[in-house]
Amino acid sequence: MSSAEHKAQGPGRVRVFVVTVSDTRTDADDTSGRAIAGLLESAGHQVTGKAIEKDEPARVAELVRQQAAIADVDVIITTGGTGLSSRDSTFEAVDALLQKRLPGFGELFRMLSYHDIGPAAMLSRACAGTIGKVVVISLPGSEAAVRLAMTKLVIPELAHLVQQTQK
Repeated sequence: MSSAEHKAQGPGRVRVFVVTVSDTRTDADDTSGRAIAGLLESAGHQVTGKAIEKDEPARVAELVRQQAAIADVDVIITTGGTGLSSRDSTFEAVDALLQKRLPGFGELFRMLSYHDIGPAAMLSRACAGTIGKVVVISLPGSEAAVRLAMTKLVIPELAHLVQQTQK
């Protein structure tokens, strides 16, 4: 079966929970979380909920674990906490939960980012994988990085990712 045929079998509407990981963001200035939700909705997908969580690995992991256990969530997308600073811990929190990893996601994201920001792209620890039948994608906190990942990688493959994960 071709990739196009696989994509055609995916759900028309994917249910996504969005998590902003930040010590400083609020609903008023969460531009990356809003960008994710807006791009998803424009593509015909459903945002089942949003949360802002402090960059504390145990709290982030617990929220992701809880959402992965909810029947109305197909995908969890996080934004923030994927860099190298001492407070960036989303990668560790999420990676410890993943049962299957999609290393190609991070590789492709960094390749695309390189065209925009040069070698600083290597500092991103964007990642993706699955927890059971739920896809988990962790994006940087930068709105520009979120828009790049969502438009070039996530939205074009979202239904296909869910279709393959739920087999």
